[in-house]
Amino acid sequence: MAAGFGSKVVWITGASSGIGEALAGAFAREGAKLVLSSRRMEELERVARHYQLSSDRVLILPLDLGQLHNADELVSAVINKFGRIDVLVNNGGISQRSYAEETSLEIDRKIMEVNYFGQIALTKAVLPEMIRRESGHIVVMSSIAGKFGFYFRTAYAASKHALQGFFEALRLEVEDRGIQVLIAVPGKIQSNISLHALKGDGSAHAVMDKSQEQGMPAAECAALILSAMNSGKEEILIGGREIKAVWIKRFFPGLFGRIIRKQTRE
Repeated sequence: MAAGFGSKVVWITGASSGIGEALAGAFAREGAKLVLSSRRMEELERVARHYQLSSDRVLILPLDLGQLHNADELVSAVINKFGRIDVLVNNGGISQRSYAEETSLEIDRKIMEVNYFGQIALTKAVLPEMIRRESGHIVVMSSIAGKFGFYFRTAYAASKHALQGFFEALRLEVEDRGIQVLIAVPGKIQSNISLHALKGDGSAHAVMDKSQEQGMPAAECAALILSAMNSGKEEILIGGREIKAVWIKRFFPGLFGRIIRKQTRE
């Protein structure tokens, strides 16, 4: 994909807050046409107003990744509005804060439905259009939890590991048809993800993790993602010191094991 997104149609899920909202701003400043999706219509409208997106530049398209049974209809709505889809950013998701034995299987399934099945359902619905045009860029938001497990995140880590595998394989299948796949792997980013994380009974964690609060600003994360897209990267690790753990695990697994067990359980 050529540098710049001024002529692109960009669809962002989880666009009502955090990294998704920051990405909307980053693409908007470049002049892209945006499709903003999440469950919360009023928040999507707020984002559109905040970035002064005129009606010819934005489509607000609410969806629930946990119950995504109309992906083809949603794709048709985007095509009817803008004529094409150049970029799909699979950013929506939900985290977890609970021990495995305290987490009902229903919650495990819900997290997997939102973070994995919802993402691939939307991707599979968009793919035929990108393949037809032999052009497109798919971005998926993984996590360092997609590289290694961590306390209180069994289902979340499983869902992110699944995303890594699916989109790494998908990249191989579609790269010769003009479609790029970028896997973004953020660490601690300033967002409300810990507030909305699920406890074992399905209730909200409702606590801002200190490490999240002190993380990288979402706008900085978004800028790095756009830069990685323009550079044609396949994966980008984003964050502070915590990102070093990915490399330590790869090259010094014994040391990694000792370090991870000393981490704060939040």
